[in-house]
This record gives sequence, C-alpha cells and structure tokens, in this order.
Amino acid sequence: MNFEYKYHGSSSVSNSGSKTGLSFAPDTHREPTFFVGTLDKSLPFREAISTLHDVVVSDLNWKPEDKEEYKRWAKSQEDIWIAQALAEGKESEKKIDAIQARINAMNTERTAILSPFYKAQRRYFDYLYKVNRDWWFVLDPVITVHPDQLFFECFSQDESSYGKLSIGYDVFKNIDSFACGTTNIDYSDALYQEFQKIRSYKETDFKIDPSGFEISTEKEEDFKEMKIDLPDSWVRGFLQVSSAMTLPATQFDLHPMDMHNICALLIRNKEKVGPRSLRFILKPGEPIRVSVDPWNYVIKCPRSIFKGEHEDEIRIWGRRRLLILQRLLPITKRFRVTLLGKGMPSFYEADMGNMTFTLGLSGWTANDWSKLGNFDLMAPRAEIDPSAVQLVYDSLRETWFEEADTLARRVNLDRETVLGALSILTQAGRVILDLTTGTYRVRELAKDPLPLSTLRFSNEREERAHQLVATGKTTVTVTEREGKRHMSGQTVFDNRKHKPQLVIDSDERIISGTCTCNFAQQNGLRKGPCEHMIAIRIADQRKQ
Repeated sequence: MNFEYKYHGSSSVSNSGSKTGLSFAPDTHREPTFFVGTLDKSLPFREAISTLHDVVVSDLNWKPEDKEEYKRWAKSQEDIWIAQALAEGKESEKKIDAIQARINAMNTERTAILSPFYKAQRRYFDYLYKVNRDWWFVLDPVITVHPDQLFFECFSQDESSYGKLSIGYDVFKNIDSFACGTTNIDYSDALYQEFQKIRSYKETDFKIDPSGFEISTEKEEDFKEMKIDLPDSWVRGFLQVSSAMTLPATQFDLHPMDMHNICALLIRNKEKVGPRSLRFILKPGEPIRVSVDPWNYVIKCPRSIFKGEHEDEIRIWGRRRLLILQRLLPITKRFRVTLLGKGMPSFYEADMGNMTFTLGLSGWTANDWSKLGNFDLMAPRAEIDPSAVQLVYDSLRETWFEEADTLARRVNLDRETVLGALSILTQAGRVILDLTTGTYRVRELAKDPLPLSTLRFSNEREERAHQLVATGKTTVTVTEREGKRHMSGQTVFDNRKHKPQLVIDSDERIISGTCTCNFAQQNGLRKGPCEHMIAIRIADQRKQ
C-alpha cells in the first residue's frame, strides 16, 4: 500500500537557557489539524514520548547471522583444501605452496580493488542509521487532536507492538488554539535525541504547527514530500491490534513495583529453549501471581489483588516487549492490564495521572505463517446496513468521542446496531476505542479509506479457512502429549471432506501438519499450512 505525505518543513526542537520549543510538522495532505500550547508536566512528557519512540523502532524479530564474510573466505580456501586433500609427497607440497602464494596474491589484489566499494557501502548504511535514521522507520506516528485530549499512535517495525500516548489538556499551562482531526507528523531520530534535552526548569512550548496549512501551495520548495510503500501485513497488523481493543477481556491492575519485578527477572534471565511465555494466575480476592516459563519462576504480586469474579490462568507470549515500559516505571501510578485470552493480544495502560501510555501487543512477537488463523479480529461480527454505519460515523464526528450507549440514544438506534457499526469502523481504521475512558473516538488512520477487502486476510488460504469455519462444518479434537498439542479434525465443504492434523509446540508454533487435500500433499508445510489446517486452528481458538 502506498502512503504519501507532504510536510511544511520538518519537526524540530529549539532550546535556550529558559525555554524549549517542540514543533511538529503535520501532513498537509490531510485536513487542517493543529495545536498550540505550553506544557506544565515536562519531564513526564519527555519520558512518555521517549517510550513511544521505543515502540516505533522496536524490531525483535529473529535476524539471521551475517555469514557473507565467512562464505568469501571459504570460497577462497576451496582450491587449497582440494589441493591438500590430493597432495602426496614433497612434489605435491611444492605445487601447493606455489598455488597458495598465487591465491594469496590474487586475494590481496581483489581486496585492494573491492575495498573502496565495501567501505563506501558501510559508510552509506552508517549514514542511514546514524545521521538519517528516520529512513529506517516504517511510518511516521499518527497524532489526533480532540476537544479533551490529544494522542499519539505508532506501530513497530516488527508488526507486533502498538503504542498510544494520550495527553489530557490539564497537562498544559495554557492552550492558545487547536483544530480537531488526525494527521501524521514528521518524525526523525534526531528529533528523539532533542526530546532528551527537555528539563523541568525550562518552559516547554508544544506546537503541531498550523502554518503549513496557511502557506500558499505555490511555494512548493518549502514543502517536503514523502512516499512510502508499506506491506499489507504492516497495515493489517495495526488494524488487528487496535480492533482487538473492542473484544471481551479480563482486566486487572498491577502495581508499578510488580511490573518492575517482571521486567527485572526477564533482564536477568535469557531463555534458550521454549516455552517463552508468562502465565497470569488469577484468583478472586488474592494477590496476582505470574509464572515465568521455562524456569517456572513465580512472581508474587502482593500489591496487586485480583478483583474479578472467576478464577483463571491466562498465558501470553512475546513477553520481552514489556521491557518497553521500563522507562515509565518511576512516573506510573498503576498499570491496567487487559488480556483477551491465551495467545491473544494484550494491552498495558500506564496511568500517569493526566497522561496514559497504552502498549498493545499482538499474540506473538513474530507474525509468521506458523501463527496464521490463531485469532480473527478483522472479520465483521455483525451485518450492519452501510447507511447505519455512515450515520453512526457522522454522528460521532459531531462530538469526536462518545460512549456507545449515549451515541445509541442520540442517533435513535438500538445498542447492538451501534456497537456493530463501531466495530466495523474500528476494523476499517476510522474509529478507535479508548480503553481508559470506555469511549469511542474518531481517528482516521489514513487520509483515504483503507481497502478493507484486501487487508482482512493475509492470503487466499486464510480467507477460505474462515469460510470453512463460518459454515459450521469444521470439527476439531485436541489431545496433550509430551508437552505438545495434537489437533485432528475434519472440514466439509461442497460435499468434499478433508482431515487435517497439526502438532503445536509449547510456544504455540506449528511444528508438523498433514492433510488429505492436494495442496498439503504437494507442499507439506513448505508454503505454510493449507486452509483446512488453519480452519481447525481457528475452530480450536473459538472453542477456547
């Protein structure tokens, strides 16, 4: 998907002995959105906006070791090894020495020729990473201005972590002017480094610059245009994690010291084998306990009492992403944890009084084919008339944020219809649920409507798998053996039966699978699971 931005200048930070000025350049392709005010809570803002940066640059996917240098060396040694293997007697040794000397001379000559190229290549990548590191970022953060607050949103490079910083207007000493709306802001690593210079003894001016909307477009040299081709999986991940906020969930509060203990244990220990998960053990009226796999360490949280009505144990993966929250520990009053279920997305809200930082995590750090079909957040859960959806959106746009019940009374529609419409709008990236206040807020992720039909599923097999489950003719049976889950089931569609089987390890990865269909017979798992394997996994998740 192509995203185009047009900024008037660049975002910047100005520093003097008594004042700091933050100026964000908004995307002038979008509706005029601006804000001008003076911060009252400078240091908490610095820590919170820096944590948002940690989400932007986060990439915890496994990266293969670079073996190019070794391969070049091995290739240069190949002739020597062959000669040594065939060498017999002193005469052969003399020939080997001559060949060795010739190869060494050729290697020296090749190094001299290629050295300028490798040095130039390294300087180029160092330039990108150190001088213009923002070229490495996937998408500039989104900022939304509302009548009661403004909030930043971003998504990580590894497509697994979502960050949202909400700032109430009581954080500001005074507010000069603002215009509600959503826009992207120009962002760079140099800007992040300037944030670190914010101090409590300096007055900090905060501005989403309105001047770019006022300047005549004839002065095109004053504007900076950017075009980014984003993978569909990145956009889909953003929509999935944010739409997950609308699903039923288990909630509880964690004391900052308890969150510190979790982070400290993860820092002190590095797992070499799976499972790599956290188990939240919840019993009504008792302190929350967190079991850390694979060591079975149990962290007791005496300051955090579970106030729910039912006993539960919820397991999550991708736990090292919680280390993003470390910087907020000294300024957070409490963490509100929202868990959707085993292997499902989870949310962690850091309550800083008049600011809230929300970290949303997908089920796993790596969103590869082995996790396909584990949960479905994009498929509509209700059939709503398009005119009703538009009515709900237009009405919400009048107030910018509102609770579902209040909105239903105002538009004179039943609550279920309004919730269904809001769910569809959330999946389309046009509305977001504020977990802290329970209100729905207008937020257009892109200036043009997103093609939801192409984003809903990652490939045709996943789409067909959802259709198989929707027909109600997919069955699955699960047994536990030697720490692995063995799934076997049956799908029936158009009078054709298939019998898929899967083996899931302790980290919820597919380690083997078979099916009677032609795709599985020809490819096995080399091209990912077939639709029938995905279908029984979806069916199992929904059963849970």
